[in-house]
Amino acid sequence: MSAATVLLIIMWIFAAVFFVVLVKDVIVHKNELDKSKMGFNVIVSMVANFFDTLGIGSYAIATSAWKFNKSIKDDLIPGTLNVAFGIPICVEATITMTRIEMDSLTLVLMIAAAIVGSILGAKIISRMDIMKIRVIMGVALILVAIITLCKINGVGPFGILGTARGLTGGLLVAGVVANFILGILMTAGIGLYAPCMAVVLLLGMSADVAFPVMMGSCAYLCPACGITFIKEGKYNRAATIPMIISGAIGVLIAGFIVTGLPLTVLTYLVCVVMVICAILFFHDARKQK
Repeated sequence: MSAATVLLIIMWIFAAVFFVVLVKDVIVHKNELDKSKMGFNVIVSMVANFFDTLGIGSYAIATSAWKFNKSIKDDLIPGTLNVAFGIPICVEATITMTRIEMDSLTLVLMIAAAIVGSILGAKIISRMDIMKIRVIMGVALILVAIITLCKINGVGPFGILGTARGLTGGLLVAGVVANFILGILMTAGIGLYAPCMAVVLLLGMSADVAFPVMMGSCAYLCPACGITFIKEGKYNRAATIPMIISGAIGVLIAGFIVTGLPLTVLTYLVCVVMVICAILFFHDARKQK
């Protein structure tokens, strides 16, 4: 049995535990659920996870949509991202980790580092007040916009073409440390995909190796830090389970039906939306202060 298969089995066992914790929490608070704008949130989840599977990322798309429509409170966005998108990302990881081969030790260590980072980050983020969260989300969106622009234009590490399927020695240590940091930042709303791809390419690995690393990492760390957000009650309880279902559908459509889309123009548009949304976060934070 390959390391990827073992990782997938453990991942789905963990995802099942995570889902049980989620369902129990929703049932306990069933009389407190705010079902307003649920339809909008469900559609956002499907669209965001569809493009997430294609490599654009889901966090910025969902965050921007929720912010513009005010369908989820600002202080609940980080938790909702990690809780609602946890299962759909597991579906993504299953698709990519069974299709793309890479060094087993590198894959295992980088995923483990992201998990530890996410658990630490969730404990910090879930206790922050709404003003700090707004500032963090604004900074997160700006950073992701910059990295995404570098990605589609081949700037910086994205212009480096590597062929390695794994890492050894100092490069392996660097990759593990980098993914640990990205795990922390992901709980603040900074998507792991584009930064992780930058790390993979910067360390000399092949571009396709980034997909099992980034999707595998997210598949573990979203449920890991998601449990923390669930216990803190810092997520949108009403729409989360419907968003999990629609998000998984979006992943399956992108993974098995859609083979390719002209995404460059759309990615530029997403970057513009991210910047505008970041400005709104900064404005609200300043207004509250």
